[in-house]
Amino acid sequence: MTVLDHALLWANAGQKVVLATVVGTWGSSPRPAGSFMAISENGRVEGSVSGGCVETDVITTAQDIMAGAVPTVLSYGVSTDKAWDVGLACGGKLDVWVEAIQNEACPTGTLPLPLLLQACAYQAKRQSCVLARALDGSAHTLVTLPIADGDLPAHMPADLATTDLAEGRCLNWEAPSGLTWFLQPLTPAPRLLIVGAVHIAQHLAQMARMAGLAPVVIDPRTALATEERFPGLRLDSTLITEWPDEALETLGVDSMTAIVTLTHDAKLDDPTLEAALQGPAFYIGALGSRTTQASRMKRLRACGFSEDALKRIHGPVGLAIGALGAEEIALSILAQIVAVRRNAPLAQNPGW
Repeated sequence: MTVLDHALLWANAGQKVVLATVVGTWGSSPRPAGSFMAISENGRVEGSVSGGCVETDVITTAQDIMAGAVPTVLSYGVSTDKAWDVGLACGGKLDVWVEAIQNEACPTGTLPLPLLLQACAYQAKRQSCVLARALDGSAHTLVTLPIADGDLPAHMPADLATTDLAEGRCLNWEAPSGLTWFLQPLTPAPRLLIVGAVHIAQHLAQMARMAGLAPVVIDPRTALATEERFPGLRLDSTLITEWPDEALETLGVDSMTAIVTLTHDAKLDDPTLEAALQGPAFYIGALGSRTTQASRMKRLRACGFSEDALKRIHGPVGLAIGALGAEEIALSILAQIVAVRRNAPLAQNPGW
């Protein structure tokens, strides 16, 4: 569940809920713009807006807003006494927008519950949107592509929202009236499709979840693809026993999807890679030796894939960290996925 999912769950249960969002960062800020933290009246907290520096202060403000105070932007920086008081001494600056969800328990809230419901529904369908909020709590809207008339606040250029989604970064926009808006892309949660319910996959699925990627394990061999071997995964949803190419078609591969094949079996790996290369997955990896990889590339060339297309496949998979054993190999794969996603120099390193 995402932070927004938790906030929606608590609000639907009749609790007062506050959502804190990082809306501005400068320098060595510990969390990027768009980071969420949800706070409920019974003391539940999900997510974070810093590395632990300012959370206590944000929670105190959230309690005030639950009691009827107006939403506010909290500003922290090393030049302010308050920054030192709360521990933000990392050299950065941070702005946090704090507002309550409007429901029966909190009629003074400014974030409409139906809008939050729609945002969560879009994310569940893996449909991208932009959450635009006026930073005085007076207006909120969700924008999807293509942008229809009336979707945007008055005078807001349409290319702001499209740029927001295309680049995946948050934007601040000042309206002619002087009101500041925060535009935040809500993209599908990053996920990792693991083909092959093998020993490495058991560790990779757990590590992926810890790193914020939703793991899905795919293997038609039902003796391997079991809930006992993959705690936390569920048959027919995140543990799939269909043929991989059919599973990928059903799941839908988008730009927030990573795919890795671990079976060493061409009957499973090749159809997976063929399907993966036809979609916009941000990462494609295949386990195997250099000899295995060369044979695999030869077969894919025979299927008509170009050299540029084949360059998308990371193989042998994983960063060359000298890994031994299933756990360390899983770590090397996950490290490479993160490097590719963040466009880090290590992403260009060859595999084993």
